[in-house]
Amino acid sequence: MKRLIVCCFSLLAAITSFTQVKHDFSLSSNDFLLDGKPIRLISGEMHPARIPKEYWQHRIQMAKAMGCNTIAAYIFWNYHETAPGVFDFKTENRDIAEFIRICQQEKMWVLLRPGPYVCAEWDFGGLPAYLLKIPDIKIRCMDTRYMKAVEGYINRISKEIKPLLCSNGGPILMLQIENEYGSFGNDKQYLEELRKLWIKNGINIPFFTADGPTAFMLEAGNIDGTAIGLDSGSSEADFEQAKKRNPNVPSFSSETYPGWLTHWGETFARPDTNNLKKEVEFLLKSKRSFNLYVIHGGTNFGFTAGANAFSPTQYQPDITSYDYDAPINEQGRPTAKYFMLRNLISQYVSYALPDLPQPIPAIGIPSFNMEATNSIWYNLPEPIFSPQPKPMEAFDQNQGLILYRTNLTGHKEGKLTITEPHDYALVFLNGKFIDTIKRDGGNWTIDLPKSNANIADPVLEILVEGMGHINFAQYMIDRKGITDRVTLNGMTLMNWKIFSLPMDPAYVQKASHSSKGNRVGQQGTFFRGEFDLDTAGDTYFDMSNYAKGNLYVNGHNLGRYWNIGPQQRLYCPASWLKKGKNEVIVFDLHKLEAASISGKTELD
Repeated sequence: MKRLIVCCFSLLAAITSFTQVKHDFSLSSNDFLLDGKPIRLISGEMHPARIPKEYWQHRIQMAKAMGCNTIAAYIFWNYHETAPGVFDFKTENRDIAEFIRICQQEKMWVLLRPGPYVCAEWDFGGLPAYLLKIPDIKIRCMDTRYMKAVEGYINRISKEIKPLLCSNGGPILMLQIENEYGSFGNDKQYLEELRKLWIKNGINIPFFTADGPTAFMLEAGNIDGTAIGLDSGSSEADFEQAKKRNPNVPSFSSETYPGWLTHWGETFARPDTNNLKKEVEFLLKSKRSFNLYVIHGGTNFGFTAGANAFSPTQYQPDITSYDYDAPINEQGRPTAKYFMLRNLISQYVSYALPDLPQPIPAIGIPSFNMEATNSIWYNLPEPIFSPQPKPMEAFDQNQGLILYRTNLTGHKEGKLTITEPHDYALVFLNGKFIDTIKRDGGNWTIDLPKSNANIADPVLEILVEGMGHINFAQYMIDRKGITDRVTLNGMTLMNWKIFSLPMDPAYVQKASHSSKGNRVGQQGTFFRGEFDLDTAGDTYFDMSNYAKGNLYVNGHNLGRYWNIGPQQRLYCPASWLKKGKNEVIVFDLHKLEAASISGKTELD
């Protein structure tokens, strides 16, 4: 009987601990109201998909210790639905409900930014690449094919977030509709339809939009009844612009930028701290709510990094690190900006700031050797025949590599043009590497020499790497591979064998362990190595001895590296390492001979 009573009390305690107080969050003409009283939101943005799940609580605690009372979070649709109707909210970093519950455990409110489009320097702005299989798809509008997919996403994700709304006892105060729509289009019916879909699914909290603080962006991107987010709201003039758009709802700085993004080939973006201090001080003095985008960036693991393009021939892929020069760096450490903001915020809030959590240990790893083990050319899948090239998405492939092969009949040398190479192409003739064609700039022609081999119909091969779907502005319909045709001296080359190579960890593991072929030591080589650890810790693998490719550690794709910089080191969390033996696999597009790798404690 005593044991039964103890069990009953334990059950009652468990039920009580998960029973949360319901709150009413609402909008007045000037303020956000929590249970009828004004509340100022001091928010720090972070994205669970970019942070190892084991570190979610640590990063949230870091934001709280800096003075934030709210966490803003993008949800990336394509991270949860990689194939039509197939959703995953549990594996790896996908348990968004758990992330939100941790926010509540840490007594933090949540601003949820679920898209369907989010930008965020994330592949395709969060939209699923399977949409691009539809040849004439139109996105971010009332295209019925697009809206059907959107409805499926909203229906499904609503099941995850509905129990966590503040109206149901959770921490979610407000939900964003789309993102910076005024920078893209002007279909207000589309925005209204999104709101209706959320409401239909029981999302009964206020909504907000986020746009640049200009009249045309706010007119096109904001809808009546939603709070106005300003990207960013850095002056009285910006907030006055919001009032002109709608004087009946509050506005806030939905993206105040402590840092900025970086593309391959640039220097690391490191904006001035003094300007940030001036902007945040203005927001604090004027008692405005604001969201720091981002307080912690994290990492574009695998193939998740996006790209920008502001002309038809321009292409700017984002680096793997999303450190963003944020107050909390990629590895979770506070920066000078962090301490400046912590000190500043502490002067304007009534609550005491908690101590910082203990830092996550970082370790160095002594240099270890690698060995060339195989070539991609000896691990090709069965080809698919096509009269002319087709992009990856036509074959249900979203990322990785794709190989095109044909025989040259008629013209066998001269001006070879790829229209268009998305995004980085290596050209081979009879197995010999000829040249590289990059997407940026529109120079897609190379000189194809006469074949030295005694072959009647020389073999042309084009290996194309997709480097991230464009995530912003008008050129987002961005298919990967060869998007139209290949010509030689103006003649369209026909009859292609196409090999789909998504480069997922399972394929890479198998291919890297296969026996060597005679094209090892040529472009497209797998390298493998091992190292031992006494204790696991966070590290940055130094890839400066390699050229261009991807790094896989214990089955995890850490992301892209490229010797054009600025990033030469790839972040690996301790949770992906282990005591004892660890395996490293490198796939490099250009490196011909094995070189050593080591682990460092910092990004640069």
